[in-house]
Amino acid sequence: MSKLPDFEGLAMFAKVAEEGSFAAAARLMGVSVPTVSRAVARLEERLGGRLFNRTSRQLALTEFGASMAAKAGEIYRQAEEVESEAQDLSVQPRGLIRLAVPMSFGLRWVAPLMPKLVRQYPELSVDLHLSDATVDLIAEGFDAALRIAVMPDSSLVARRLCAVTQFLVASPAYIKAHGRPAHPRELAGRPCLSYAYRARSQVWRFTHEDGTEEDVVPNGPLRVTNSDALIPMLLEGMAVAELPEFMASEFLADGRLEALLPEWSMTRGGLYFVTPSARTRPAKIKALSDFFAKHLSAPTWRWPR
Repeated sequence: MSKLPDFEGLAMFAKVAEEGSFAAAARLMGVSVPTVSRAVARLEERLGGRLFNRTSRQLALTEFGASMAAKAGEIYRQAEEVESEAQDLSVQPRGLIRLAVPMSFGLRWVAPLMPKLVRQYPELSVDLHLSDATVDLIAEGFDAALRIAVMPDSSLVARRLCAVTQFLVASPAYIKAHGRPAHPRELAGRPCLSYAYRARSQVWRFTHEDGTEEDVVPNGPLRVTNSDALIPMLLEGMAVAELPEFMASEFLADGRLEALLPEWSMTRGGLYFVTPSARTRPAKIKALSDFFAKHLSAPTWRWPR
């Protein structure tokens, strides 16, 4: 005998006891009368006692059946409540979402959206994890992440929200003092600041308008785990650095920084909403995905504007 309780048998017994009829119970549960009859017979054999006295015209609980009916009915009601609650959670955006977001992007563009998100979905709460280090969504228990990448991890389900370009930048003071490089090879002798969490490698890959590619290994006095830490050195005119578009556009717009090598493009990636799986995506995850798609698909930080 299986150690697992016969939940199906208990449920069907409870419904027959409640309705007083195999046919009525079968109709309400959407199964055949023989299915219900077999389930009750199987339960009787398992429990070692008759649950019903049956005649051609009448069905009545035995004393043993009457003692079991209330408990079986409670199991049935609890199962209905569990299913109802689960269905409600899968339809209504509610509950906690653990969301991983890159630090600089999260502070600039995600945190300001949180008041609007909470007002729109008052039963939703977000555990916002801000870090430039790439987290393992599955191993670390995250529900979703926003990632800026060339290609998302193939093991994850990704929704592309918008393009994100990288820019090579320097201040006007730096350009005045050291000149404007005309080719990526000229960066070899210049102080180039680097970012530790580059998705692919520490190599800067440039692509010319004619398709020519050139790789440069940045070498300079500062390497950081957060791109915001590059800004003071750049504004002081001490170096050249790569900045993501969502950061660079602010400084390009007001002239504090200038884009270098305009005929050469750097990494052209995208902003992605990623989740571990699409098989069982509750309403709260879909709601968050749609929310970010609405507010981040045509961002104001695209450059040139």
